[in-house]
Amino acid sequence: MIVSLATVALSSGLNFSSGLEPFDTSSWGVSEDPTNSSTEPMVRTLPSEIEPDTSSSLGVQEVSPWDIALCVTGTLISCENALVIAVLFYTPTLRAPMFILIGSLAVADMLAGLGLILNFVFTYLVDSSVEFVTLLSVGLLISAFSASVLNILAITVDRYLSLYNALTYHTERTVTFTYVMVVFIWVSCLTLGLLPILGWNCFEDESTCSICRPVTKNNAVALAVTFLLVFALMMQLYLQICKIAFRHAQQIAVQHQFIAISTTKGVSTLSAILCAFGACWLPFAMYSIVADSSYPAVYTYVTVLPATCCSVINPIVYAFRNPDIQKSLWMACCGCVPNFSLRPRTSSDV
Repeated sequence: MIVSLATVALSSGLNFSSGLEPFDTSSWGVSEDPTNSSTEPMVRTLPSEIEPDTSSSLGVQEVSPWDIALCVTGTLISCENALVIAVLFYTPTLRAPMFILIGSLAVADMLAGLGLILNFVFTYLVDSSVEFVTLLSVGLLISAFSASVLNILAITVDRYLSLYNALTYHTERTVTFTYVMVVFIWVSCLTLGLLPILGWNCFEDESTCSICRPVTKNNAVALAVTFLLVFALMMQLYLQICKIAFRHAQQIAVQHQFIAISTTKGVSTLSAILCAFGACWLPFAMYSIVADSSYPAVYTYVTVLPATCCSVINPIVYAFRNPDIQKSLWMACCGCVPNFSLRPRTSSDV
């Protein structure tokens, strides 16, 4: 310390031979007087222009690892579903009703992924105190995830109808009708997303907030109950699909062994799809009904993260397992097509 002080003094060009200048005691307070014999330490206040600025360091917001996980999940969701959309858009042969519904599901999931990324940006990089920014982020997430769930329901209905009306399905169900159903889904979901912006929020009364601010508790419960009804309908449709599949297997005696094995495998796949969907969304739906904004945020993150992972699984379940989409992917990636020795696929295939 002494060497450092001496170095500073020499470098500043001070003349020690002329003696030390007397202290200016007029700038010292009573407690700071060098002659003060009190035991309190002498503290000299630094001028305001050289005091360290600690306000900026105190204003830095700590990034939650949960939000980082959601942002990474959103990035993965966006990339996966953007690939599905590109394949469907640039392949003219993939225009059947089944592929229209898969494309609509991919658009919904991609918007959900972008919503998760924007939510992270608005929270940490933009002033999140601006109400419109929060409402925009929440509205996008509500619309996207609602459309994702309803498109999965539409795909389930499509599979059921293709089995129930196997002989007349391709004549009655047209591409136009499919487009009308997709438009209805998106209009309904966009309306749900606009509700918080139109005033259905809890900014004026924080006590009415749900676990997902600024959505009100009543709105969150209504969305959760609607999801439970959709899930119950999907379970009923999948049960009917399994019954029809087993009945068809019993009616074909010539290929009985092959069909029995194929049907059992299909039922197992359907069960896995339904269980994965329920495992992703049921915890968040049930927690939205029983909890509110006073509950710890970590519980919300624990239930939200699996729900977002459903949009990671959807492209694998509904798109990448389809041989026609696989064929287009092979053509786009390496310009070749592997040997697909498979029968023609229909919309009822899992």
